Amino acid sequence: MSKKHPIISVTGSSGAGTSTVKHTFDQIFRREGIKAVTIEGDAFHKYNRADMKAELTRRAASGETTFSHFSYEANELGELERVFREYGETGKGRTRTYVHDEAEAAKTGVAPGHFTDWAPFDDGSDLLFYEGLHGSVVNDTVNLVKLADLKIGVVPVINLEWIQKIHRDRATRGYSTEAVTDTILRRMHAYVHCITPQFTQTDINFQRVPVVDTSNPFVARWIPTPDESLIVIRFKNPRGIDFPYLVSMIAGSWMTRANSIVIPGNKQDLAMQLILTPLIERLVREAKRA
Repeated sequence: MSKKHPIISVTGSSGAGTSTVKHTFDQIFRREGIKAVTIEGDAFHKYNRADMKAELTRRAASGETTFSHFSYEANELGELERVFREYGETGKGRTRTYVHDEAEAAKTGVAPGHFTDWAPFDDGSDLLFYEGLHGSVVNDTVNLVKLADLKIGVVPVINLEWIQKIHRDRATRGYSTEAVTDTILRRMHAYVHCITPQFTQTDINFQRVPVVDTSNPFVARWIPTPDESLIVIRFKNPRGIDFPYLVSMIAGSWMTRANSIVIPGNKQDLAMQLILTPLIERLVREAKRA
């Protein structure tokens, strides 16, 4: 960690709502006049789209059926660690963009399924913001936790995550339910071993829990709405968190443990604003003093 060049890491699996969380962070940065440089986890995938398909085929032919973008070896985690370290030490670094579709291709001039060239961060940033799958990885090769100053986990309960993925992939990618189910099964090993351990390392977790029946996510006709959900917010270290203030400010919230608060699903943005704004302000204030 570096007081002079702080790093915020948001980790969540696909469809967990990290994009919504990023929008909340962008609001905070804009309101507080904070200049942030952003990196996305996609930028550190090891393979472009065609190469990933070829790698999946090669591994499947050898009997390996658990390889996915969730896997450590499908990502350049050493490069991500290097970027975290360099930014913490100097305020500099580099990133690139993974181009998902034609709209992004029109903006970048790079074909979908490929990466843009690496480019340096803009100078004079106040902090680095990461959003992706692997922002709090600790394994035998890398340790990103010790390099990030504020680590946020964003995760729905597993059935809700599956519902979100099935609906997203069917609607935006044209996949069948059966094809998405195969992907879920292939990812499960890495989800258990590479993704979920990170949520023990994060400082704050936001976990969305539906309060409607999701017992069979593979036949669910719609995604539970925020009004049909609760958010469990867990603090790794609750010291200094003003829980009575949060409960008074967020209607319908209550504490369930000494380090946890539950809020209505439609209050997540408000809760994040209340919880994260003073933490981010403190990081930036201490950075400027350093």
